[in-house]
Amino acid sequence: MAEMDGKERKVSFGFEEVTEAEKVARVKGVFRSVASRYDLMNDLMSAGVHRLWKHDAMNKVNPQPGERHLDVAGGTGELARAFLGLADKAGARRGDARPATAIVCDINDAMLDAGKARADNAKWEGRLDWVCADGQKLPYPDKSFDVVTVSFGIRNFADRVAGLGEFRRVLKTGGRLAVLEFSQLTAPLLQEAYDTYSYAVIPRLGELIAGDRSSYQYLVESIRQFPEQSVFKAEIEGAGFKQVSVTNYSGGIAALHFGWAA
Repeated sequence: MAEMDGKERKVSFGFEEVTEAEKVARVKGVFRSVASRYDLMNDLMSAGVHRLWKHDAMNKVNPQPGERHLDVAGGTGELARAFLGLADKAGARRGDARPATAIVCDINDAMLDAGKARADNAKWEGRLDWVCADGQKLPYPDKSFDVVTVSFGIRNFADRVAGLGEFRRVLKTGGRLAVLEFSQLTAPLLQEAYDTYSYAVIPRLGELIAGDRSSYQYLVESIRQFPEQSVFKAEIEGAGFKQVSVTNYSGGIAALHFGWAA
């Protein structure tokens, strides 16, 4: 997490130790650089499997008509659009026409711009909003949302525990939190193979497709710095969430942490 160095807290930026303010600035730079190719790179890096992980995560969330969803570090809005679609399907089955709504919240304006440019947003006009804000300082009153999601974003927080506290604050009692993040593999041999692939292939893909090797080098390193599943589960519980479960995907390449606001 963070260490004190004199009067300044130090946190990880990949394998470097930097101040919290520097991490925020550098993360903004990373995602501003890769925004236009972000979705394509995700497909290439995971061979499209990330979409299956997100689909399963949203099924776990089980969106319902009339609910209000906040997707933190939501980037191009993939989870928010999925939430609205599943809520409408649930409403059609039950004869409930109340429209669900969603907000994509991201600290990076370039990522939001890439999301807002997508043609498939038109069907959600009036129900999908885009807000540039820090996930550690959410601009919403207490108990504002039924669901908060974070997809492959919390490892970029300068202080993820502060972020978890904000998620709990803005969730209604009984609201759901779903955090999908790259994690630690459950078998050492798999971890070795995955490390070899990550360090050799992903930065090279970033260079070829996005014209940015260093940003994808950071992304690989940030995954290695993220805690193992049990440690992150304890952090979520410490923030005030109950019945926290962990679902590993692809042997732990990614994991879904799901909990209820107490």
